[in-house]
Amino acid sequence: MRSDIRRLGDLLGETLVRQEGQDLLDLVERVRALTREDGEAAAELLGETDLNTAAKLVRAFSTYFHLANVSEQVHRGRELRDRRAQEGGLLARTADRLKDADPEHLRETVRNLNVRPVFTAHPTEAARRSVLNKLRRIAELLETPVNPSDRRRHDLRLAESIDLIWQTDELRVVRPEPADEARNAIYYLDELHAGAVGDVLEDLTAELERVGVEMPHGTRPLTFGTWIGGDRDGNPNVTPAVTGDVLILQHEHGITDALDMIDTLRGQLSNSIRYTGATEELLDSLATDLQRLPEISPRYKRLNAEEPYRLKATCIRQKLVNTRERLAKNTPHEPGRDYLGTAELLADLTLIQTSLREYRGGLFADGRMDRTIRTLAAFGLQLATMDVREHADAHHHALGQMFDRLGEESWRYADMPRENRQKLLAKELRSRLRERRAALRHPPPRRPAGRDARTPG
Repeated sequence: MRSDIRRLGDLLGETLVRQEGQDLLDLVERVRALTREDGEAAAELLGETDLNTAAKLVRAFSTYFHLANVSEQVHRGRELRDRRAQEGGLLARTADRLKDADPEHLRETVRNLNVRPVFTAHPTEAARRSVLNKLRRIAELLETPVNPSDRRRHDLRLAESIDLIWQTDELRVVRPEPADEARNAIYYLDELHAGAVGDVLEDLTAELERVGVEMPHGTRPLTFGTWIGGDRDGNPNVTPAVTGDVLILQHEHGITDALDMIDTLRGQLSNSIRYTGATEELLDSLATDLQRLPEISPRYKRLNAEEPYRLKATCIRQKLVNTRERLAKNTPHEPGRDYLGTAELLADLTLIQTSLREYRGGLFADGRMDRTIRTLAAFGLQLATMDVREHADAHHHALGQMFDRLGEESWRYADMPRENRQKLLAKELRSRLRERRAALRHPPPRRPAGRDARTPG
């Protein structure tokens, strides 16, 4: 780790000379030395530095710490991999502890397992995707084993990335809007979608099988939530329109990530009907899809005529494209041509999986296919569930409209003491909410003339 930090520090120094001149590098080295040896002299030097130079000095140290953090993260990743190799991963160690657990209790727990990390809005901590991508590129280069003959080229790629970071604003000059904050969260969700979540779910399934517990199909042990774009508690910038825009943005990315996974499947599902088979359900579904999706290229129908699995994946892809266009244009759902929700997508994929299992394709069905289905179930077409947080006054206003319309209480909701409201809400939560909603669809009861407005008629 120290070697990597020193290497990146040297490359950063070369960047400072190239971009700003030797004087800035000399000042950086002088400040660094004085802060270790003479704090008062360092403070005096910084006090005499003009604003423009001070800004460059701050950026130089900030960039150095970014690079040091990347090096530390790469090193910690290596340590964790070494530890997993020696002791087994966390999931494996947890599974070992479950060997003696009651099997039925364990199965029930797994059936109801759901971990849901939630992304919250912290605009002051938001980093630009441009910077994050470059730091990730540096991390990938540090991870790559380098032969001596490739060292020059490798260092050049690192130096290019550092130069680009220096020339990139770390934060935008305008205040980030909720959609900008959402894009930062989506960056991490996209990265998780591409690999890490699939790995975790695949390992979890395998470790549970090792202790005799099957992960039920349709179980969603991992999902994601977000407040960004929905946290309007005291934030006037988060309007219903903003919430809608962020949801569309999440769907755009979620569908794009799903398309990447389906394209991978299309490349792999080359199973020929001449050497294997397919269920009637899959073939019927495929025939219906081809009829409802005339935009499927005749070339695919001709080249993949004996490859029903690949052709079905092509139809799934087209439905995803149609779904993305429907959301962008705000047009009505067309059954059979686009997906109303994630459940319809998973149903199509499950048809493929079931057919593969029945026709000697169980290895792929329970491997890559199962990983794809579980990953898409975790993220859905929207990446994360939007949690809408509203100020309590807005909730009370809505509840007041409901209870006053029902006319079952002796006074208006707004006039009730806090204790009475709590008792009323607790009673309502225990009641048959479906009947309550049905009652609200009818006109409010007429009040007899002369009665006090607070008294139900």
